[in-house]
Amino acid sequence: MWQRLREDIDVILDRDPAARSRLEVLFCYPGLHALWAWYVSHALWTRRAKWLARFVSNTARWLTSIEIHPGAQIGRRFFIDHGLGVVIGETTEIGDDCTVYQGVTLGGTRLVDQKRHPTLGDGVVIGAGAQILGPFTVGAGARVGSNAVVVKAVPPGCTAIGVPAKLVKCADGTPEDRRQATADRIGFPSYGVAQGMPDPVASGIDAMLDHIDTLERRQEQLETRLDQLRGEHETERTESS
Repeated sequence: MWQRLREDIDVILDRDPAARSRLEVLFCYPGLHALWAWYVSHALWTRRAKWLARFVSNTARWLTSIEIHPGAQIGRRFFIDHGLGVVIGETTEIGDDCTVYQGVTLGGTRLVDQKRHPTLGDGVVIGAGAQILGPFTVGAGARVGSNAVVVKAVPPGCTAIGVPAKLVKCADGTPEDRRQATADRIGFPSYGVAQGMPDPVASGIDAMLDHIDTLERRQEQLETRLDQLRGEHETERTESS
């Protein structure tokens, strides 16, 4: 257990350049405090002390502004950066080495007593303000951009941005729902935004304009060919008369 607590501190030092010492991390990182409170509440939850588990998690929410349901499953080296407003639902499953930023919701869309929250594979990064809603899987190594709303599965290694979220780049370099040129420019730093990263609406408009341009050029070609056929027809009529 002590090894895991030390691991939780070390992972913050590894991933957050603002963290300067273990002492600073220990006392000044609410994400760490919320995670440690979850250890206690989850242990109580699995021992069927559910009221007490909820009391511990609710107290942690008051103190940290991070809500982690004691029934959630969380892997090792989980990092909540800043953390204000993070909500993790009861049937959420989180793999190892995942990172989430402030304002993230791992929530559900169905009022049923069964799996209704997302599953995150190993190494997933969720940008600030993103909403992952539903009982689907965000594959290992995937990235979700800031303020994205994800309502369907994200394949491993892919990046999803927008409302609703669209896949803009996958680990194999094959773009989905975006032009290849746009996908090649996509990056994903900590907050899910980067210089040159396209806005989903702007990308849609770009694609529409490209389509209109293609149609106009094809129309011009057809009109040119039609004029040629008319000229040939007039020449044939003149020669025949």
